[in-house]
Amino acid sequence: MKKGFLPEISEYGGKNYLTTTCLIHFMYHDDSEGIHHLSEVTIAAIPNGKLQERYNPTVDYGIWLAGRNAPTLGEDFRVRVSFSRLKSKASWRVQTLTYDLEKQECIGSWQS
Repeated sequence: MKKGFLPEISEYGGKNYLTTTCLIHFMYHDDSEGIHHLSEVTIAAIPNGKLQERYNPTVDYGIWLAGRNAPTLGEDFRVRVSFSRLKSKASWRVQTLTYDLEKQECIGSWQS
């Protein structure tokens, strides 16, 4: 399995840091007038490349899915994370908050 392009360790100011990637996915629903309303926020902590063997050992038993790309336009191959696959390997890495439109706040509790 080929790893991504980000370095596993980044150096800043002469110090080493573990590269960490977090994704935030916003889910909206449309009302009868076609207006978008936030309904859910998913936060995902993507494993560092040093954890490749644990989280993505093979194409069939990994956390990635083929993404949308257009080879005819010269675009690079893309992937997208499968929240359900990642959550099945480590549930704490995927957290979901619901948005209460009336209170205008996100509601949720940490899942471990």
